Amino acid sequence: MRIIAGEWRGRRISAPGGRGVRPTSDRIREAWMSALGSSIPGARIVDLFAGSGALGLESLSRGAASVTFVERAREAQVALGANIRVLAAGDRTKIVRDDVFRFLSRTPAASFDLALADPPYGEGHAARLLELVAATPFARELWVEHHSREAIPDLPGLIHRRYGDTTLTIWELLE
Repeated sequence: MRIIAGEWRGRRISAPGGRGVRPTSDRIREAWMSALGSSIPGARIVDLFAGSGALGLESLSRGAASVTFVERAREAQVALGANIRVLAAGDRTKIVRDDVFRFLSRTPAASFDLALADPPYGEGHAARLLELVAATPFARELWVEHHSREAIPDLPGLIHRRYGDTTLTIWELLE
C-alpha cells in the first residue's frame, strides 16, 4: 500500500497480515480523499477500525491536524505503529487500543471533525456506527465503508457513493 497524495505521496506503508484483513483499496481511498477534499486540512480525525492506519495517514498527508486511531487487534496495532514511525507522524497521532464501540460510548459529542470507518464487512458494524452517531454525534461527519449489500438504517441525510461491491455512506451531522 502507498500514500496517494500530499506530504507523503508515494510513501509505502505496510498492512497487517491475516485472512481477515481487507485493507481499503487505493482506488476507494483516493475516492474518499477526493470527496473529502477541503474538509481535511486542519481537521481532527478519528480513524475507526484503523488497521494499518491508511485512511488516517492519508488524511495527515493531506493536512489534517491530528488523527486518533482506534484499533483492538494486536497485529494491526503493530503495523499501525510501524507506519506512524516510518512517516514520523507521532506528534500528530494517538493510538487507542480498544474496541471501537466501547471507545465511542465514552466519547463526548463533537470530539472530532471527521470520523472515518472501515469496519469488517458482514458483521453489522456500519449500521451500528450510524445508530451510535445518531444518538451521540461524536463527529461533524461520519464516513463509513461497507459492502454494498449490507443493510444500513434509513436515516435522513445519508449520502451513498457506490464503487462496485463497496459503498461509502456519508452523514454530515454537525455544522
